[in-house]
Amino acid sequence: NNDTEDEERLWRDLIMERVTKSADACLTAINIMTSPNMPKAVYIEDVIERVIQYTKFHLQNTLYPQYDPVYRVDPHGGGVLSSKAKRAKCSTHKQRVIVMLYNKVCDIVSSLSELLEIQLLTDTTILQVSSMGITPFFVENVSELQLCAIKLVTAVRTF
Repeated sequence: NNDTEDEERLWRDLIMERVTKSADACLTAINIMTSPNMPKAVYIEDVIERVIQYTKFHLQNTLYPQYDPVYRVDPHGGGVLSSKAKRAKCSTHKQRVIVMLYNKVCDIVSSLSELLEIQLLTDTTILQVSSMGITPFFVENVSELQLCAIKLVTAVRTF
């Protein structure tokens, strides 16, 4: 039983290391694109879409469940609890790697708003960005992300 727990912990560590490196890659790509005087060849649509997909995925599946218990799925299939009951049972302690991922995702969202002011994006991409910018307002305990989302939604609105 102890070996199983150690193996699970090692798996989690490996997965979170890969998730963190992926967030760094997204940030690097967006930082390059939002640098001053970049040539048009730098704005690769596929890279932008993948950054948005990565960000949306980890917001919905990693960060929102960690910060707002309403978004958590009960692994045991227990009874349905109300939103208030779920929030009442919530722990406020977050793993260091989750906080680090949260900060990187906030940076990505903020940088995406800068990118929108620089580069025209396709309608499909704008729809993805719009949904990513609106969703944080329905999640509790993500105030920094909400501030970044305001900037993103404003950039979409002016688009």
